[in-house]
Amino acid sequence: MSILGGHWEPILIAAGCATLVAGAGGAVSTIGPWYKSLRKPSWQPPNWLFGPAWTVIFALITAAGVIGWEATPTRTSAAWLLGLFAVNAVFNFAWSYLFFLRRRPDWALMDIAPLWISIAALIVTLAFLAKIAALLLLPYLLWVSFAGYLNYVIVRLNAPFGAAAEGR
Repeated sequence: MSILGGHWEPILIAAGCATLVAGAGGAVSTIGPWYKSLRKPSWQPPNWLFGPAWTVIFALITAAGVIGWEATPTRTSAAWLLGLFAVNAVFNFAWSYLFFLRRRPDWALMDIAPLWISIAALIVTLAFLAKIAALLLLPYLLWVSFAGYLNYVIVRLNAPFGAAAEGR
């Protein structure tokens, strides 16, 4: 359901929000000396792959958002869906902020559970509105599951972080 009645409104809003979240996350996700110094598992994908992977994921999130929004029967259900996407965006950005800007992979790891739950909540909600929209979010859930395990391994290989790491 389009809140203002315009056909392009859901597309423009979803694309704008996805671009904002992706851009903000990308802005704080610098691959500098600190990140390069972290011990990482041999199976970690190459750094160049993360940008294209997230681009595809954000395109799928945008499409799912548009399809889901168009399928909502009322303004209330549209607002609820947008709220779920907003919560997800906060957890998505928080992970990048915690891991890269704060240099706290351990804190970022704690963000994975609510991020994962927010994606699952979107999938369940969208399944009632438009099954294709729910399916479009499955790669996001799988990627975050993989990233969560990678984050866990990086924490195991490099802990402690923060003030405890300063004394190393």
